[in-house]
Amino acid sequence: MDILFAQIQADLRSNDALRQTSALLLALQQSAAGRDISVIAKSAVEEIVAAPASAVCKKLAFDLIRSTRLTADLWDSVSTGIRSDLHFPDPDVTAAALSILAAIPSYALAKLISDCNAEISACFDSPSDNLRFSITETLGCILARDDLVTLCENNVNILDKVSAWWFRIANNMLDKSDNVSKVAFESVGRLFQEFDSKKMSRLAGDKLVDSENSLAIRSNWVSSMVDFVWKKRNALMARSSILPVETFRATVFPLVYAVKAVASGSVEVIKKLSKSPKENGSVTDATAEKLVGVSDLVTHLAPFLASSLDPALIFEVGINMLYLADVPGGKPEWASQSIIAILTLWDRQEFASARESIVRAAVTNLHLLDLHMQVSLFKRLLVMVRNLRAESDRMYALACICRTALCVDLFAKESVRRGQKPLSGTDIASLFEDVRIREDLNSVTSKSLFREELVATLVESCFQLSLPLPEQKNSGMESRVIGALAYGTGYGALNWTEPALEVVEVCRPCVKWDCEGRTYAIDCYLKLLVRLCHIYDTRGGVKKVKDGASQDQILNETRLQHLQRDLVKDLREVNTLRICARLIWAISEHIDIEGLDPLLADDPEDPLNIIVSNIHKVLFNIDSSANTTNRLQDVQGVLLCAQRLGSRHPRAGQLLTKELEEFRNSTLADSVNKHQCRLILQRIKYIFSHPDNRWAGVSEARGDYPFSHHKLTVQFYESSAAQDRKLEGLVHKAILELWRPDPSELTLLLTKGIDSTSLKVAPVAHTLTGSSDPCYIEAYHLSDAGDGRITLHLKVLNLTELELNRVDIRVGLSGSLYFMNGSPQAVRQLRNLVSQDPVLCSVTVGVSHFERCGFWVQVLYYPFYGSGAVGDYEGDYTEEDPQIMRQKRSLRPELGEPVILRCQPYKIPLTDLLLPHKISPVEFFRLWPSLPAIVEHTGTYIYEGSGFKATAAQQYGSSPFLSGLKSLSSKPFHRVCSHIIRTVAGFQLCYAAKTWHGGFLGMMIFGSSEVSRNVDLGDETTTMICKFVVRASDAAITKQIESDPQGWLDDLTDGAVEYMPEDEVKVAAAERLRISMERIALLKAAQPRPKTPKSDDEEDEEKEEDEEKKKEKKDGEEDKPKGPTTLSKITAEEAEHRALQAAVLQEWHILCKDRKG
Repeated sequence: MDILFAQIQADLRSNDALRQTSALLLALQQSAAGRDISVIAKSAVEEIVAAPASAVCKKLAFDLIRSTRLTADLWDSVSTGIRSDLHFPDPDVTAAALSILAAIPSYALAKLISDCNAEISACFDSPSDNLRFSITETLGCILARDDLVTLCENNVNILDKVSAWWFRIANNMLDKSDNVSKVAFESVGRLFQEFDSKKMSRLAGDKLVDSENSLAIRSNWVSSMVDFVWKKRNALMARSSILPVETFRATVFPLVYAVKAVASGSVEVIKKLSKSPKENGSVTDATAEKLVGVSDLVTHLAPFLASSLDPALIFEVGINMLYLADVPGGKPEWASQSIIAILTLWDRQEFASARESIVRAAVTNLHLLDLHMQVSLFKRLLVMVRNLRAESDRMYALACICRTALCVDLFAKESVRRGQKPLSGTDIASLFEDVRIREDLNSVTSKSLFREELVATLVESCFQLSLPLPEQKNSGMESRVIGALAYGTGYGALNWTEPALEVVEVCRPCVKWDCEGRTYAIDCYLKLLVRLCHIYDTRGGVKKVKDGASQDQILNETRLQHLQRDLVKDLREVNTLRICARLIWAISEHIDIEGLDPLLADDPEDPLNIIVSNIHKVLFNIDSSANTTNRLQDVQGVLLCAQRLGSRHPRAGQLLTKELEEFRNSTLADSVNKHQCRLILQRIKYIFSHPDNRWAGVSEARGDYPFSHHKLTVQFYESSAAQDRKLEGLVHKAILELWRPDPSELTLLLTKGIDSTSLKVAPVAHTLTGSSDPCYIEAYHLSDAGDGRITLHLKVLNLTELELNRVDIRVGLSGSLYFMNGSPQAVRQLRNLVSQDPVLCSVTVGVSHFERCGFWVQVLYYPFYGSGAVGDYEGDYTEEDPQIMRQKRSLRPELGEPVILRCQPYKIPLTDLLLPHKISPVEFFRLWPSLPAIVEHTGTYIYEGSGFKATAAQQYGSSPFLSGLKSLSSKPFHRVCSHIIRTVAGFQLCYAAKTWHGGFLGMMIFGSSEVSRNVDLGDETTTMICKFVVRASDAAITKQIESDPQGWLDDLTDGAVEYMPEDEVKVAAAERLRISMERIALLKAAQPRPKTPKSDDEEDEEKEEDEEKKKEKKDGEEDKPKGPTTLSKITAEEAEHRALQAAVLQEWHILCKDRKG
């Protein structure tokens, strides 16, 4: 390999362009094979880039530079070569030099742009198409990036130059050359995309915080480009029409984005963000003019949907026309043409990997079509969704499908009520009557989870419909959906129950499924059924007109009663006893038992007989495998059903008494069940003799479904339960993403303006160097959990009065950090640091796992750099010798001995490797005992004010007693719940988080305050003692916390809480107990005892307390009473509890009086 590299370097040093070209091609081949070619890159920079060479050699050399890493010295040589090539007479050489600008590091780019402004601007006017293409392409890549926006924010001259270049790029969209025009369209489109998504900046590794000024700069560029495209839209459409078909695709997005921004009015808000003092040609067209502009663009794009043979062009045009279809005044035909064209790509082989995008685009915009078109496409889309592979895309598409079904059903029924002609196939049953879907729903077993996903998503969508619809202030896609739902429900509180009733009818076969232990979908179904039965009060039978019921209500209640009868018959076909017990509860709790025909008492088809026989089957079930039954819970649920059902009807009581007696006397009942049966039988017997006191055994139906695993106190560890939780997470995520989406930062800015809190505050920088060091360095970091990266931003400042010719910054890593290229350290070489002139640089690294980590920065500066350089000696050689000239160019000044400055390590807080995990309190406390790893530690902090005063101020939001934990609100934790005990200034806080790599971490903080013994003048100083309990899903997580408790508390509270070792905690607790016992003894000694016959008992009590104190001094624990007694002897702990209860009640009475007053 050394021989090959030596040959390549020799060829590069030759003046033969052919040999240089072949050598560069060979070097690129070695780079593609993964070999280190930094030596060859150095030769290429010195022999090709920094010297005259052909355009082909220059391009190949720049490609070689992009594939490796260069030092600062070599980048200086590259910049020098670019400057000289900008004046080269051959425009192809200049074009090649411009292409490398995008790879220049940010710290060197500003100076290069400032120095070469005139030359770069002149390239736009060049007669060479190749040069105009190169300058447009290169600047289009650079100018939209985050780092250049930051340069413009700090340098007004660069901002003016860049703004002028954007106008030159926009004008090039009308260039006579097709290639130049195409790349100009791409550049403007890239600016629009970067404003919305910052995709390019993220790919480049930039993790910069948008400040108010940088957002204004980018907004100004976007608004100016939108104005330009809108004003020149006819010319731009004409120019794009004569482009070759294969390049037409690049022109679609910039035109659509600009026209949509003007038509929807978002450009006006963008201009407000830009804070431009002058309105340079703002768009103030009328609504009709905007609609005409949108219509013209649709007319321009529509022919390509039908006549194009390029699938990629069809997809691009279709997606962008859907983007246009929801503008105010848009037509359904615009969306229908696009959706039909996109769906034709489903069967094309080259779009097999893009099926998720095709279906997602179609179902997301389905509501833009008219009702007939939605119905005709619905079944086809449902089958497509069924065949999607990616879970998240399938669930989101299914949520869209289910919401569309509810929209169609509601909209069609409301239209009929308002006198319009009914449209067939718009009800829920018709929409889901596809043969394959019906077969899937009606089969007992299935290898696919799709039917469970469908039922769960349909039911959860109904529950979302029952909630208040979100307010939509701005027009757009979501506002149309909200409008359709509001039109269908008429903003009525119970109108959502009509489609929900159809949903429970369509999904009725799900109770017969055998899902291998999974119950989530069936639980969802039964939960909706119970809710509907409660709302329509099915216990009382069908209401009548004379009772004030409407015809619709009577019809719905009749359907629900028939559904209950059908479900009773389905009890015989239920395949798992776990579901059988839950279905029995859902039916028996709400069935109209008074309305049963008494003549059918002996008929086995009588609903009551069927229910009782199935209760018998559950009670006497011998199979206790976890996949089919949870016997403990099933028996408890069925016994509760027996009590409530037997209390409601005498015949039911007689039948169930027999069953309960038989079960009670069998060997299958344990002692708990036998006692429960005895209690239930006594209640039923009491109600037989006292019919008016049914409340003893049954209460009103509450519409609650108690079998959801959220409400289980014990969670059995089985694969089916894990699959249920996974399915539930996917369904809830998709439903919330669709029905209650979190607005993006740009959306918040566009709706709330620049005053929005979505603008992130730049983190606080930490100083790493000493006060007397010649180089001052401060640093801050930004985390990106999505990419698993951390970026360290450094600011280097020369504090000396001299110019430092060279400074090297070395960055090493510890813990879980790693460099992307696998190198052990990063080196940044800085040149010519002017006094007091800050230089910015950054390092981006990856995070492999949850572990304490940090950056170790070292500064090397060379005070003797450039002195006594060998290159100053020229000798007697003639300058005509090219070999000698090449040697002179390669000579570099000597570095000299560096001065090494070691900086403080920059440690990444452990909390920065966490993400907030939203979880309900019930789920949190259910999950808490099952977390295997646990760590506990105690911390203290001091706050001003007495405990009662501080906690009383809690209701006004100014309480100081949580002052030590106030920084927790800014940490990446989700606050699950909190309990504040105001009387004693105590609290319990619960937090949940997840690591970047998926591990769960739960934290509880228990606090209690104590008045300090050293009372200063004025208000009291109080110490809060906090117990931090952390449980995690992995022992590696708690190990990192346990290794440095004080560091963990500092990360949590920003240094406000001080760690207390357990030994100190025990000593302090013993001391507090001793003091409290002494106070109790003093109080008892000071209080005169009334002379009663019980004085002997009191003396005995005092003696017993003395013995308790002696024993507490020995082992620090409270003594227990020695035996049962009828005398009132309370311990110190009981006395403290009673005092606490009295204080709570007293404070409650005071608060009640204040409220009444």
